[in-house]
Amino acid sequence: MKQSVFGLVVALSLTACKEEPRGKMEPIPRPPGMKDAPPPAEAAPAAAAEPPVDPSKVVLRWKIAQGAPTSYRLDIERTGGASASTDENTRPKSARGKGKEKPAPVAAALPGPVTYFMERTDSGDYRLRVVPVGGNADADTATLSERGFVLDGLQGATRNTATLVLELPRDPVGPGDAWSLGTELIRVEALGPQFQAGQPERSNRVKLASLTPADGGEQVATLEYDISEKLAGTVLAKDAPPTSPARAAEEDAEADDSERPRPRATPESSSSAEVRITGRGEFLVKAGRWRSWEGTVSSVTKGGFPTAALQVPTGALKLRLTAVESAPTPTAQPQQ
Repeated sequence: MKQSVFGLVVALSLTACKEEPRGKMEPIPRPPGMKDAPPPAEAAPAAAAEPPVDPSKVVLRWKIAQGAPTSYRLDIERTGGASASTDENTRPKSARGKGKEKPAPVAAALPGPVTYFMERTDSGDYRLRVVPVGGNADADTATLSERGFVLDGLQGATRNTATLVLELPRDPVGPGDAWSLGTELIRVEALGPQFQAGQPERSNRVKLASLTPADGGEQVATLEYDISEKLAGTVLAKDAPPTSPARAAEEDAEADDSERPRPRATPESSSSAEVRITGRGEFLVKAGRWRSWEGTVSSVTKGGFPTAALQVPTGALKLRLTAVESAPTPTAQPQQ
């Protein structure tokens, strides 16, 4: 009896050893007609490497360290008159033979020589102050990008002149490459309702003429400027004032009956303005500053062109930029 019980226990133990372990999952057979699963996708190829930098091109940028501002003085010399009209036939008949005609006011005249004071703030932004030399005018302030583009601040001739001598190209450039500046020499919005403007003619070109090596691994980038803008149109004459209220009513009735315009005091006249800027500068690529910069600005108007639309002074000017060692002392508080 004991042997029978012992044999039964041994048999049960051997059976338990042959059982599959608990938790084991049997594979589910694939239904007929179903295709095999696609192989796992290969890893995406690595991003294409950026093209190598062209050794014949350079990036022109201002290099201003915090606490080490850069200053330049812009000297302005007038080389030509500031006449607002160069066409004798455009003067009123009543004014001819009675002395010189009073010149039209210059709306965009520069205050004279100025000092550009560029610095880098604690936040890393570039700030510009335009300080008049020897005057009591307030200093103009602006924010700049690293390439000298005016982001905010400055108006009229002050903005155009700062753009001319401070703005550098956005992309890398090599000898022969050209780009444009953010200048606006004639502001069409300021022409007034009496002026009917034609299509403006614009040419805005700055070229890297050469790139030459210098001492200490420096490179000198020579830039040439040729910018012009021309606009012509017609100045509409104002209606002649009526001699009396009764006559005004009669003229209105006549205009309604005949569908003819009311008489004008003076005939319409043609008018135009032309602005030209040329210049040449040598920029030190490694140091990130000008070695020299000179240019000319000339503007001529004919007829009754609204001088308020000009964003440069009338006449002819010679500009010269010179580095100064010390920071300028403002003559008045900067505008906020």
